[in-house]
Amino acid sequence: MKHDEHLPDQQLLLEVEGELSTQEEKRVQAHLSGCWKCRARRQELENAITGFVRVYQRKFEPALPPAEGPRALLKAHLAEFSSSSGNGSASRFPGARAFAWAAVLCGLLVLGLFLIRAAGERPGTRIVSIPDSTLTPGATVLLSRPAVCAQENIKNKAVPVALQRKVFEVYGISRADPRAYEVDYLVTPALGGADDIHNLWPHSYSSTVWNARVKDALEDRLRDMVCEGSIDLGEAQREIAVNWIAAYKKYFHTDRPLAEHCNRCAE
Repeated sequence: MKHDEHLPDQQLLLEVEGELSTQEEKRVQAHLSGCWKCRARRQELENAITGFVRVYQRKFEPALPPAEGPRALLKAHLAEFSSSSGNGSASRFPGARAFAWAAVLCGLLVLGLFLIRAAGERPGTRIVSIPDSTLTPGATVLLSRPAVCAQENIKNKAVPVALQRKVFEVYGISRADPRAYEVDYLVTPALGGADDIHNLWPHSYSSTVWNARVKDALEDRLRDMVCEGSIDLGEAQREIAVNWIAAYKKYFHTDRPLAEHCNRCAE
């Protein structure tokens, strides 16, 4: 990729979702660091995704029909296909069999989509792997490396219930089950993260592989590296705030969560 060329939207979207390979992630990050137009475009795409999800949850999700509708449609298509096969109509009309199979496949597709939705989070919830940077840019207190490393690795401190509700509200998921999320510090207090709503977001425990427990492993790794002197505190804070999934891939040298971290996800 030449430096004077801009990144395509598809690549920017993959970067936003943390789906690039480690090598590709490095190339994209290197380009973004020197191209303000691509940084601006990335932010536009991220904001557009956030806006779409909010509109969908507010206006469209409550209007979706139950999964029983697609299931009944599929049964009707199967019955029709079985009937046409039995009386020989399919053989009299060459396109009938193909049409029937197409109808069955369409029914399966619709049913599958609704079953996926039904098996996922209940209405009013949302899978949030990376926080909305306009809502949660991250916030830190002015702590030096010695000050950070002298304190206990306190992980994430308890967030008051009223503040948790406010976090769910600003993310448009006020009806979510709080037990399905950790109101997570984007920059962990163990790295000097602040007790500020701009440093908090609702992080799913299990609805995505990039869940809250996987991020805990990254927080431990970065704190160890800071205290060993192999990375600056400010750099660790920036990397986890900008894109914690990309930071996980970078420091664990993998494109997916490691097995030991995924085992923790099932606890």
